[in-house]
Amino acid sequence: MISRGELLRKLLHMAVGLIAFAVRFLGPVGSAACALTATLFNLLLLPRIGGKNLWREAETARGASLGIVLYPLTVLLLILAFWRHLEVAAGIWGILAFGDGMASLVGMSVGRRKLPWNPGKSWAGSLAYWIFGTAACTTLLLWTAGGTDRVYSLPFVLGISAVAALVAAALESLPLGLDDNLGVPLVTGLLLFGLTLTMGGYGIFSSEEFLQRLVVAAGVNLVLAGLGYASRGVNVSGAVAGFLVGTLIYVCLDWRGYALLLAFFVLGTAVTKLGYQRKAAAGLAQEGGGRRGAKHALANTSVAAACAFFALMTPYPELFTLAFAAAFATKTSDTASSEIGQLWGRRTFLLTTLRPVPRGTEGAVSMEGTVAGILASVLVAGLGAAAGLYAYSWIWVIVLAAFVGTTLESLVGATLERQGLLDNEAVNFLNTLIGALTAAAAYGFLS
Repeated sequence: MISRGELLRKLLHMAVGLIAFAVRFLGPVGSAACALTATLFNLLLLPRIGGKNLWREAETARGASLGIVLYPLTVLLLILAFWRHLEVAAGIWGILAFGDGMASLVGMSVGRRKLPWNPGKSWAGSLAYWIFGTAACTTLLLWTAGGTDRVYSLPFVLGISAVAALVAAALESLPLGLDDNLGVPLVTGLLLFGLTLTMGGYGIFSSEEFLQRLVVAAGVNLVLAGLGYASRGVNVSGAVAGFLVGTLIYVCLDWRGYALLLAFFVLGTAVTKLGYQRKAAAGLAQEGGGRRGAKHALANTSVAAACAFFALMTPYPELFTLAFAAAFATKTSDTASSEIGQLWGRRTFLLTTLRPVPRGTEGAVSMEGTVAGILASVLVAGLGAAAGLYAYSWIWVIVLAAFVGTTLESLVGATLERQGLLDNEAVNFLNTLIGALTAAAAYGFLS
């Protein structure tokens, strides 16, 4: 059963979410000012005027409540990120306030059947997150957009809100040490923003060309998923995830985009298998004999798959195609640098301290691994240009984005992952997201 203190905390959590309705009138400057004021208030004043009564036991022992401060800080970041599309910030605020709030109330009250991957969460709580998050996001997005010249239909907003809330519920259910008040809304905000750009593009699903490509994509990926399993590159769940992601990418970017997926898989598998016995003896090899499962596959490819979808469905195909290529180049670079560095790296060190550390240490880098990673990203970026996905002049942008992504991934690995706040899959997802965002930012600057 839910305690009185937790009940009060969650009711306040949702009550604050009602302020999201004011975003329509406050505008970006006023909304950001209010969020900044709330952040400073929760950090500096709230604990002095009775706010400690809202703290959980662990927070009281620690002497601080991170979640209470991150809540308004996340709202501030959403407003700054989507200041031109405040309906997105308001919608995600709705998911954060009402989806997360109701998930806790329902989960603690009636959530007896726990999630297989996280005993701390329940099916009832996740379902409540999705239902109430969808309702809140739909309401706030439509309400806030009403103050702009952008017009969305109710069925469209309901559909994209349901997708965003479902993804948020899935991310929130993961057993990560990092507070979900920060990462989940920001990632979901990017997804929801992309989905708003797809309005009017779904008519392509009924075209004969799309249906023909879907049949070809399903056939090709069924065969390759079977070969991947037979070659011990993936396990059953990895084969299923690979089939779904591969089909989506082929449908959206045809064989040209699919070539990058194959390059990532082939190069990644090759460097993973290279010197496997030697790495296994040192305790550094990929678990499961190098076979990769669904969790690993989705962490590595979900960003690229989303970019492929947006390349097809939005008016910005070139931008999202570059982000797609950068996501795969980043992950291929990361895999190559890690595997080669573990095998042949003479001196591995942490970027945070520049001190030598043993091979395999989270966040460790080596010169040999770094060079291998750059060469791998060049191969992927060059393949995309040769296939006609983009001009050759964009290769350097993709390689740079991959370098930025892998470098920041090393910093995250040396800090958050070493502290147990993020697992390897979360770091891999962040790695590809940073690479894709870097390429998108470069495109926006250079175009």
